[in-house]
Amino acid sequence: MEKSNDSSEYGFILVGFSDRPRLELVLFVVNFTLYSVAVLGNSTIILVCILDPRLHTPMYFFLANLSFLDLCFSTSCIPQMLVNLWGPDKTISYAGCAVQLFSFLCVGSVECILLAVMAYDRFAAVCRPLHYLVIVHPQLCLRLVAVAWGSGLVNAIVMSPLAMTLSRCGRRRVNHFLCEMPALIKMACVDARAVEMLAFTFAILIVLLPLALILVSYGHIAAAVLKIRSAAGRRKAFNTCSSHLTVVSLFYGSIIYMYMQPGNSASQDQGKFLTLFYNLVTPMLNPLVYTLRNKEIKGALKRVLGRERKTQNWK
Repeated sequence: MEKSNDSSEYGFILVGFSDRPRLELVLFVVNFTLYSVAVLGNSTIILVCILDPRLHTPMYFFLANLSFLDLCFSTSCIPQMLVNLWGPDKTISYAGCAVQLFSFLCVGSVECILLAVMAYDRFAAVCRPLHYLVIVHPQLCLRLVAVAWGSGLVNAIVMSPLAMTLSRCGRRRVNHFLCEMPALIKMACVDARAVEMLAFTFAILIVLLPLALILVSYGHIAAAVLKIRSAAGRRKAFNTCSSHLTVVSLFYGSIIYMYMQPGNSASQDQGKFLTLFYNLVTPMLNPLVYTLRNKEIKGALKRVLGRERKTQNWK
C-alpha cells in the first residue's frame, strides 16, 4: 500500500524553471551575479555601520538589521535554486524544505515589521526632530527589533509545521523554485481551508498592518514637510526618507501585486518571477539605494576604506 505522505521519506522535487531548460543557464548566471552583489552590498553596509562610530544611530542600527535580513532572505533559498538550475537534480530533502520554509516565513515576516519600525523612526526624525534621540532611544530600538524578530518566529513556528504535515498522498512535485507555503498547501490532498484561513490571518497582521502603519507615518511626514517654508528644508526632509520609501515600494509593491490578485489571475511563471524579484532583486537593490542616495553612507565608506589603506601602508 502506498504511503499517504511519502514526501517525508523521499523529499520534494522543486519544478522551478525545468520546463524551460534553455532558460535555466541564463537564470543561473543572472541569479548568481545578483546574489553575489546582494551578499557583497549588504555585508558592506553591515560592516560600515559597525565600524564607523558616526553611524551608531537608530537609523543605521535599523539599516544594519535590514541588511542582515536581506542576507538571510536571499540565502534561505537562492543557493538551493542555483544548485537546481545548474544540474538535472531538482530534489530537496524533507528537512531541507522544512528549514527553507521556516527561514522564508520568519525572515520575510521580520522584514515587513522592520520596515514599519524604520518608518516610525523617520516619522520621529522629521516630525519630532528636537526630541528624536529622546523618543528613539537605544532601549526602544532593541525592543522594536526584538518584537519584529519575535513576531516572525511566531509566524514561522505556527505555520511551518502546519504546511509541512499536510497529507499529500505521495505528491512530491512543488511547482516553484522554493518551498513556499502557498505551493505546499496546493499540493495537499485533504481540505486545507483551515490552514489557508490561518495563513490569511497572519498575512493581515504581519503584512497589511505594518503597511498601514507605514502609510500613516508617511502621511504625517508629508504633512510636516508641506509646512516647511524653505525649499532646502523640504529637500532635506525628503532626502531623509527617500531611500526607505524606495525600499518599501520595491518590497511591498511586488508582494501586494503577487498575493492580492483575485483567484488565479497571475500565471505560475509570473508568480515565480515575482517571488524571485522580492527574494533576490530587492535585497540586491537595497544597498545600492542606500549607498547612492545617502551621503553619510558614502562618507563612512570613504573613511573606512581610507583607514584600511593607512593601516596597510603602515604595515
